[in-house]
Amino acid sequence: MNMINKVFSAEQLDNKDPLALKVEAFSLPDDTIYLDGNSLGPLPKSAEARASEVVKQQWGQDLITSWNKHQWISLPQLVGDKIGNLIGAKNGQVICCDSISINLFKVLSAALKMRPERKVIATTRDNFPTDIYMVQGLLELLGDEYSVRYIDESNIGAQLSDDIAVLMLTQVNFRTGLKLDMQSITALAHDRNILTLWDLAHSAGAFPVCLDDCDVDFAVGCTYKYLNGGPGAPAFIYVAGRHQSQYKQPLSGWMGHSAPFSFSPDYAPDSTVKQNLCGTPGVIGMSILDAALDVFEGVSLKAIDEKSKKLQAFFIAEAKRAGVLDYFSLVSPPIDVRGSQLALAHDEAYAICQAWIAEGVIADFRAPNILRIGFAPLYLSFTNLEKAVQTLSDIMVEKRYENATFQQRQSVT
Repeated sequence: MNMINKVFSAEQLDNKDPLALKVEAFSLPDDTIYLDGNSLGPLPKSAEARASEVVKQQWGQDLITSWNKHQWISLPQLVGDKIGNLIGAKNGQVICCDSISINLFKVLSAALKMRPERKVIATTRDNFPTDIYMVQGLLELLGDEYSVRYIDESNIGAQLSDDIAVLMLTQVNFRTGLKLDMQSITALAHDRNILTLWDLAHSAGAFPVCLDDCDVDFAVGCTYKYLNGGPGAPAFIYVAGRHQSQYKQPLSGWMGHSAPFSFSPDYAPDSTVKQNLCGTPGVIGMSILDAALDVFEGVSLKAIDEKSKKLQAFFIAEAKRAGVLDYFSLVSPPIDVRGSQLALAHDEAYAICQAWIAEGVIADFRAPNILRIGFAPLYLSFTNLEKAVQTLSDIMVEKRYENATFQQRQSVT
């Protein structure tokens, strides 16, 4: 990869990029380089058009008839299957609904019921906080009989034991970008009859995910990052088909009923993944997400992953050439065990990020000291990265981040 970077300029690499024209599918602001698609994806033009259509025509003109006419009632399953195609799941195993946090509560509760003799949920201490918070909240409801066990993500297999009911992991660490080996870890868990729950927040849409092939039991994920569904877009749940007859989640809302419009006073859960629905789905947000997913048509996740790796290697090579890495510690693991992001550590990472944003390069900060850079290949170019690195070099050399304006912490970092 480094030899390629030495031989070809950013412009030449862009000219050879098979995904280069995909940028035209997005509404991106002028004079902005967006390196934060791993936090919030930009607006696809298809989503922008759908937003207008669903509000003005479907809601505005067709009113309540749209539940049938425009298939509002089927959106969770239709969108779920679209997502399933991007994460290696056959139809009928993914449903789009609620948020990751709520979906974690559902799946964890159901998984514990499926292993009633076991009382431990295992996860990593550096898992995304909301995942851990949901475990802690569930344990408060269940009482002292149940517990959470924190394991080291660098040696997961050796820490698995027969008292663990469910192993809850995020495939890509949100800070460092460490990518866990889903297939081998799932197999090791199954050797001890442990159910697996994978969080795909930083995986879905970034590289190939193979839930069925890896024999995963359950998964959750959001859609507003690499899937570009918009702020607060609905999340998703994967329940492997082999588990759906046993699976029973506790939030028994009417949309999860086997016949919701029978209005029966007694709950009878649907026998499919649809059981995970609770209340009425947010049609506007889900419709926008449905259209946003169209940007993946005709594109393989393998091609996206290949470009991501090239972008990351190019960024590192440029950062070394410009002396940027003299100021930072690169805390991300090697490319073969890394998701589509890089993490640079610096005591002034927050202020540096703000100074970079002020120059039109949007990245993000993660406490305590991480400047996080996301690589979303559908709209990011090598020329973008060349300019971004040069801007960051100027900021570091001139110490622009010491400006008091950049030192003030905002509510969202």
